[in-house]
Formats: sequence, structure tokens, C-alpha cells
Amino acid sequence: PIGETGEIIIKGPQVMKGYWNMPEETEHTLRDGWLYTGDIGKMDEDGYLYIVDRKKDMIIASGYNVYPRDVEEVIYEHPAVQEAVVVGVPDAYRGETVKAVIVLKEGHSVSEEEMIEYCKQNLAAYKAPKIVEFRDELPKTAVGKILRRAIRDEEIKKHQQS
Repeated sequence: PIGETGEIIIKGPQVMKGYWNMPEETEHTLRDGWLYTGDIGKMDEDGYLYIVDRKKDMIIASGYNVYPRDVEEVIYEHPAVQEAVVVGVPDAYRGETVKAVIVLKEGHSVSEEEMIEYCKQNLAAYKAPKIVEFRDELPKTAVGKILRRAIRDEEIKKHQQS
């Protein structure tokens, strides 16, 4: 339905037949002739489809769906922020909680509390990070894309060790 978010699925003669020598991945991705993209999107009134985020990146905090991109867009608007990535971290009460990992611009400073308050003023309460960590740099691919998965894996490992 228009305006609702959901996984984008496609069907047609141009859709792949499957992954080479990967039957389990093919079975998961292709169901009843439909390709499940793993992308979350929504359609506007004019029929334009907008990709919101990746399904695997979605954070479920206290039953609410939080799309990291929504939170990151707000964080990037803060004048002190150079780079940011948002991930879900294990939380015994909420299931997951929102954590922002941020690199500040040179010569700028902001506290964890100030950043959380900034986010609360610009986001729905359930989307605002409960935890903020500042770093000198974020892990990236060879072409400079932030490795969200590496940050998420670090958080899972920390949780397992505690």
C-alpha cells in the first residue's frame, strides 16, 4: 500500500534464476517466482518507489522498527559530525537498542549526552540512540564505504563476552 514500508519484491523475465551453486541462498531469495531483494522501501502517491534501508540493517527496539538510515540522516545534520553509523546492540529489556558510532570533525566537540539530546529533539523517542560512542575513524571498505557489519559484529562480540 502507498506510504507503507515493506520489503521490495520483484518478478519478471529479467529476474535471475538463482545463485550459482548456492541452493539454500536461492531458496531463501527466490520464492514462488518472486525475488526478495532484502531492501525495505515505500511507494509514494505517484508510484515512485523509494528505498528506505536494508532489511538486515533494521533495528527492532521494544517492538519498533528503526531504520539506521533515518537516524544517521539526523546525526549527519549536526555541525560537529564528520561520519556516523547506527547499529542495533543486544539489550535484555528492549531486544535491541540503538547505538550511534560517530567521528567528529576536527576541532569540534560534543558530549554523548548532548548528541543523545540532539537526536531526541529531531527524532521519535524510540529512534533516538541510547548509546553514543566517539571514535577517531570508522572501519571502511577499500572504496571508502563504512562497514556497518564490522561495527555490529564488534557489538555482538562485546555482548557475548559480558
